Amino acid sequence: MIEISKLAKKFKVENPKKLSEQDKKDPRLKGRFFHSVKDVTFSCESGQVLGLLGPNGAGKTTTLRMLSTALQPDGGSIKLGGVDILANPVEARRQIGFLSGSTGLYGRLSGRENIAYFGRLNGMTEAQISARIDELSTRLDMDTFLDRRSETYSTGMKQKASIARSVIHSPKVVILDEPTTGLDIMATQTVLNFIRDLKAQQVPVIFSTHHLDEVAELCDKVTIIDQGETKFNDSFDVFKALGANSLHDSFLQAIGQTAITNSASGKGE
Repeated sequence: MIEISKLAKKFKVENPKKLSEQDKKDPRLKGRFFHSVKDVTFSCESGQVLGLLGPNGAGKTTTLRMLSTALQPDGGSIKLGGVDILANPVEARRQIGFLSGSTGLYGRLSGRENIAYFGRLNGMTEAQISARIDELSTRLDMDTFLDRRSETYSTGMKQKASIARSVIHSPKVVILDEPTTGLDIMATQTVLNFIRDLKAQQVPVIFSTHHLDEVAELCDKVTIIDQGETKFNDSFDVFKALGANSLHDSFLQAIGQTAITNSASGKGE
């Protein structure tokens, strides 16, 4: 189980004059600091999939980067299995699998070599790495391209290899930042099936997405962040019940905006 309580993170604004008009109107801007995350709290238990939602710029990616220990919070706590991971970030990274939206592969290396490199960084033996890569290659459908140089990969191939690299060390919790963005239907389905596999293995999964159909398909819990604060944190069923017609309505209700009812078509998500 991973527990996040009252996370906060601010960034210094080096040149306020260069801010856009939208940024200047954001209530999180206080003097020379932008409070990207102000108060975020949620938890994800073993065998659960949590969908992290929010408008662009809400603070989702900053939150996930703090969970991965890539960023140090200014306030709050992150506990994995009851242990404060902020006190020992190096050990925490051995227990967390993190896929960043900007994660890249070393183009001159094959997918296998990229994945193996991260296995070694996590202290795995060559035998463990080889067996784990074979397993992940099958589960993520990578057999046909695994030994090609990754600079030749399509977007979907790169994402699959990046996910495999993130979980090569069998982490206790997996954090995915928009894992299906830019993928075609088949690659998206492979990634969603992989998340189901993690759930079946009782691994907590936290993933951010803008696709409400993915939330409906996978998620036990939903957390919504807006303007750096948790606006909703409950089960998917409770989230669904917020909207009169669709999950889109539910989302708008959660962040305090008026839902637009399409009574003519009766369409929902």
